[in-house]
Amino acid sequence: MGKFHFLFSFMLFALVVYGVYETEGNTKSTMDDSRNGKIGVIVDKSSRIGKEEILAMQMAVEDFNSFRNQRVSLVIRDYKSDPNLAALAANDLLNMQRVQVLIGPQTWEATSIVAEVGNEKQIPVLALANDIPKWANKRFKFLVEASPSQLNQMRAIAGIVSSWDWHLVNVIYEDKDFSTTGIFPHLVHALRDVGAEVNEFVGLSQFDSDLFCRELERLRRGSSRIFVVHMSFKLALRLFEIANEMGMMGKDYVWIATDSFTNLAYSFNASSNSLLQGVVGVKSFFPENNPQFHEFYHRFSRRFRLEHSDEDNHEPGIFAIQAYDAARTAAMAMSKLQEKGNHLMEKIELTDFQGLGGKIQFRDRQLASSDTFQIINVMGRSYRELGFWSDKLGFSRELRENSSSSSSMKDLVEVLWPGGSSVTPRGWVVPTDATPLRIGVPTSSMFKQYVHVEGDPTGNNLSFNGLAIDLFKATLDNLNFPLPYQFFRFDGPYDDLVEQIYLKNFDAAVGDIAILSRRYKHAEFTHPYSEAGLVMVVPTTKDTSNRALMFTKPFTATMWFAIAVINVYNGFVVWFIERNRYPGHEGSMFNQAGTMLCSSFTTLFSLHGNMLHSNFSRMTMVVWLFMALVITQIYTANLTSMLTIQKLEPTVTDIETLQRANALVGFGRGSFVKRYLEEVLHFRSENIRNYSSPNDYAEALRNKEIAAAFLEVPFVKIFLAEFCREFMVSGPTYKVGGFGFAFPRGSPMLTDINEALLKVSETGKFRDLEDSMIANEKCEDEDPKGEKSSLSPSSFFILFVLSGGVSTIALTLYIFNAHDFNFQQNTIWRLMIAIMRQWGNQRRRFSRRVSDESQMPVSNDTNLQIQVQ
Repeated sequence: MGKFHFLFSFMLFALVVYGVYETEGNTKSTMDDSRNGKIGVIVDKSSRIGKEEILAMQMAVEDFNSFRNQRVSLVIRDYKSDPNLAALAANDLLNMQRVQVLIGPQTWEATSIVAEVGNEKQIPVLALANDIPKWANKRFKFLVEASPSQLNQMRAIAGIVSSWDWHLVNVIYEDKDFSTTGIFPHLVHALRDVGAEVNEFVGLSQFDSDLFCRELERLRRGSSRIFVVHMSFKLALRLFEIANEMGMMGKDYVWIATDSFTNLAYSFNASSNSLLQGVVGVKSFFPENNPQFHEFYHRFSRRFRLEHSDEDNHEPGIFAIQAYDAARTAAMAMSKLQEKGNHLMEKIELTDFQGLGGKIQFRDRQLASSDTFQIINVMGRSYRELGFWSDKLGFSRELRENSSSSSSMKDLVEVLWPGGSSVTPRGWVVPTDATPLRIGVPTSSMFKQYVHVEGDPTGNNLSFNGLAIDLFKATLDNLNFPLPYQFFRFDGPYDDLVEQIYLKNFDAAVGDIAILSRRYKHAEFTHPYSEAGLVMVVPTTKDTSNRALMFTKPFTATMWFAIAVINVYNGFVVWFIERNRYPGHEGSMFNQAGTMLCSSFTTLFSLHGNMLHSNFSRMTMVVWLFMALVITQIYTANLTSMLTIQKLEPTVTDIETLQRANALVGFGRGSFVKRYLEEVLHFRSENIRNYSSPNDYAEALRNKEIAAAFLEVPFVKIFLAEFCREFMVSGPTYKVGGFGFAFPRGSPMLTDINEALLKVSETGKFRDLEDSMIANEKCEDEDPKGEKSSLSPSSFFILFVLSGGVSTIALTLYIFNAHDFNFQQNTIWRLMIAIMRQWGNQRRRFSRRVSDESQMPVSNDTNLQIQVQ
């Protein structure tokens, strides 16, 4: 067997050596070596790329020789896309043909072998492969990257994905060597920058129809409908053929191809175009508007048509452009070497000229990376250019100065998607009843009010209950589409539950799952549906401070002021009505004011009804006493309640006190709190205890096993609802993530789920669910705050209005009544005086000759008249 292998290798080597393909015309190898330069070329002669490269390099050498005294020739070997043949060809070119430089091949798999040979012989190798790993430049000192890196196209692809708000993509690639997979970190990072994720990488390495069908079928059963294809032309074309047979090239699907396929888009025949309708691609860009390219384009097309009449298209592509510039680079370096006698590698590194593809200038044996790409869309009989993407401008229709640009592809020409539709695909499909979402539910929740998984002893007939479950169901009810799902119990830690989503064992996770930064590497979360925060719960103790003013606490300050005002007002009304009948109301104004104020407050305890003479004052006093009776009774009851139920205060007010005392603290088993206590709050690990139920928490706090417990805010509501008198929250709220539902990173459903979750909150449904949960644990003897126990005037508004109103009415009626009495009394007196005056005037008409006896009555009458007046 070894003998046969040796014979086969020898014959293969001989075939390569003697099957030499020499260039035509001016590139004969019979010239004198001192005046000739030989360039070794390794290409796949049967491929379209190889055909373009051979013709382009021949034209480059011919153009160079026509302007120089030296003669440069090409020695071409066909490696038939076989890396082993590429190695044999490189050895032949270096050892037998004595070439000074090597160009090619197209793939990194073959280039790496040729570079190894060149490194040993210290012969420069100008590589035309695109997918050259970064480490290759350091390992192979004689490797020169003659084609610019196309890694920036990954950012262009991410821009396309972002433009249409897609979040999850599948990547299908040719798994031929590790250089291909080396570009994917760039794609992953670019997608994450725009909020998208790679759902799955699928590597295909051979033309195996069964393998292609199996992998495509598996992808079709998934939810993502966005596919990025990074394959060689032949393998990608086969992929699209099988996808078309499986109905995956129709409506709702999106196919995005990289430059390894689209750079040959101009060579598609009619059958290929009909197959690829709607495919969007990123294509390498080179300037086509300079005279040098136009002249090359016409010469190349004419010669290519004559030499390769079997090809449908005769235009030069990016591969011809790069091959032309590479051959010219080698020829120019060789001519300078003959002039000055230095090493050829140094001359290549100093190359500086304007090539067909742009500036040819090496830095660390590399050309500058491409930063501009064309965006194409296959439609009709060919493809159309939608526009461009550049690193500086983003998307634009033209590459002109002052041309408009955008970060979105939507501003370019309208896209025709697979299936002939101009409507942008959603990018994902809703799972069907045949493939419902697999949702993991934790069984280790400490508070069963949030998540509770029950089943029979055999583990069957599972039921899933709790606030988180009810909220998730309510969220799905608010979606615009049905979403089949199935709950599965998970018995491990919460971190492992989230990781199961990354491992694709679950499609989502529902429960009291804390949103943590470290969990984002495995999943993405909805908006928090609960309050975010971590608080400290400690035992309570009675507050015995500030007892001196306890008697004032039943009423607020406003209430005390209102009582004083209404009492003074009522006292004034009674004093005013009784001032002329009650002897105590006589005397100086100071004595009367004192009497009035004294009666205002003694009325609270005595009616003094026997001292009142007016019905108006009695009416005022009755209502006043009724109000005073009600107020005093309520005051007594409220003061008694305050003295009986004393205010509670925390036993610990801050974490510094705990740390100074080296006290023990507790947390819930399986939660993230332990790490937070150690890394953020700096508690010692040995001072932290874990508990698995609220009762364990309460018992540990009662027995002073721990001085404090740390709980998330949503859990504290439940805990204090059950143990409101024994424990309370103390200290600040530490900001941490709340609870959320977990989905795969970049999940296309996440936007709709978040929108539905907000609807549940905005409609009050979540509040109702939470209130219902807490109501079941309601603590009936919850201690009200002292401030809330103090009564304000609003509690006695009706009494104040009644008392003040009655007093005002009584005062008004009294004033009107007194005015009418005085008016009647004054009228009688005036009438009597008028009558008496009239009678006196008549008596004076008698004779003045009257006796002294008869004059006395007159004198008496006169005196009476004067007295009356």
